[in-house]
Amino acid sequence: MALYMVQMTYTSETWTTLVKNPQDRTIPSRDLVQKLGGKLLGLYYSLGKYDGMVLFEVPDDITASAVSLAVKASGIMKVNEITRLFTMDEALEAMRKAGGGQFSVPTS
Repeated sequence: MALYMVQMTYTSETWTTLVKNPQDRTIPSRDLVQKLGGKLLGLYYSLGKYDGMVLFEVPDDITASAVSLAVKASGIMKVNEITRLFTMDEALEAMRKAGGGQFSVPTS
């Protein structure tokens, strides 16, 4: 399974609703990810640029895109940025592959 991080910001309308009627948003998030064959690892609220972050695992990039699109289509968020995360083993594999390639730089 591949690991993904979503950095999200709710709309002001969503915050108005949540302040009036607090809700555990991990429940619908977990249900969506599970329905698409994955696992929700956590939903965290934060201070700063983003309102929160979600970590989840799904089989591939297409499934991750489907999760993101389903949430975007709901209209509850202003920002929904998704990033593929790599384990250290995956990063090392990429570094080894990069070491076997060559990239020519511009010459003057």
